[in-house]
Amino acid sequence: MSRENTIHTTSGWLMLPVAFALFFGGLAGLVTLVCTVDVERANFGWFIVLFIVAVLAMIASLVSCAGFFTLQPNEARVLVLFGHYRGTVRDSGFHWTNPFMSKIKLSLRARNLEGEKLKVNDKRGNPIEIGVVVVWHVEDTAEALFDVNDYERYVKIQSESAVRHLANSYPYDHGEGDELTLRGNVDDICVALQKELQERLGKAGVRVDEARLTHLAYAPEIAQAMLRRQQAEAVIAARKIIVHAAVSMIEMALKDLSEKKVIELDEERKAAMVGNLLVVLCGETEAKPVINTGTLYQ
Repeated sequence: MSRENTIHTTSGWLMLPVAFALFFGGLAGLVTLVCTVDVERANFGWFIVLFIVAVLAMIASLVSCAGFFTLQPNEARVLVLFGHYRGTVRDSGFHWTNPFMSKIKLSLRARNLEGEKLKVNDKRGNPIEIGVVVVWHVEDTAEALFDVNDYERYVKIQSESAVRHLANSYPYDHGEGDELTLRGNVDDICVALQKELQERLGKAGVRVDEARLTHLAYAPEIAQAMLRRQQAEAVIAARKIIVHAAVSMIEMALKDLSEKKVIELDEERKAAMVGNLLVVLCGETEAKPVINTGTLYQ
C-alpha cells in the first residue's frame, strides 16, 4: 500500500521574480541583438549563440510558469513526476515546483455522504428500511489516489455494503437478553457502524469522523402488522402496571381492615372483595356497583 510523504516546495513569491527576469531579460537581449547588429562586420557565430541563449531564457521562463500553484487551507497537491510519486504538499499558500510535475489537487475538508434508503432484512429476516449519513475526510492522499480507482465512489459503495451488513447483524427490536437492537440501542449501533466503516475505508486513506442513522423503519409491506404488534405489546405492558398497582392497593386495604378491626371477613368474603376491587380498579369503563340493602351474607 502507498504511504503519504509530506514535502515542502519553493515559495512561489521567490521564483516569480526569477521567471520575470528570465523572460524580460531574454526579450531585451533579442531586441538589443536585432537593433545593434552590423551585418557587414558582425560575427555571426557569437550572434547565433547569443540569440539562442535569449530565446532559451524566454522559453525557460514560460515553462517555469507551469510550476506555480496555490493551495487553500485544507487542500493538498499530490506531485507525480513521470509516473513516480514524489510527495504531497499540504501547506497553504503560493508555491513553485518542478514544472514537469503533475500536480493533482485533493480536498482535505470534511464531506457528508447521505446514503439512500436501503431495503434490507434484519437479523430475524424482517424487511426494514434504513438510511445513514457518513462524515468523512481524506487522511492519506497517496492511498486515496493510488490504492483505489476512484476513492469517492469507493466510499459510497463500501458505505452501502457496511450498512447492509450492519442491518443483517442486529434485530430491529426485541433482542434476546442484552442483545443490541437497531431501534433500542442507536448510539451503540452508530459506534459499531463507524468502526466497520473505518475498517473498510481505511484502505483508501479515508478517516470516518461520524456515522449516524437518519432513517429506520419497517418496510411498508409489514409496517401495519408490526404496528399492531407494538400496540398489543404496549397494552400488555400497561395492563401489567395496572394489575400490579391494583394488587398492591387491595393488599393495603385488606391489611388496614384487619389491623384496625373494622370488619372480620372470612376467606370467601375476602375473595369476593378482591374480585370486586379488581373489576373496579382494572376495568376500562367506569364501574356501576349494586348496593346491597341486606346483610353482608345475603
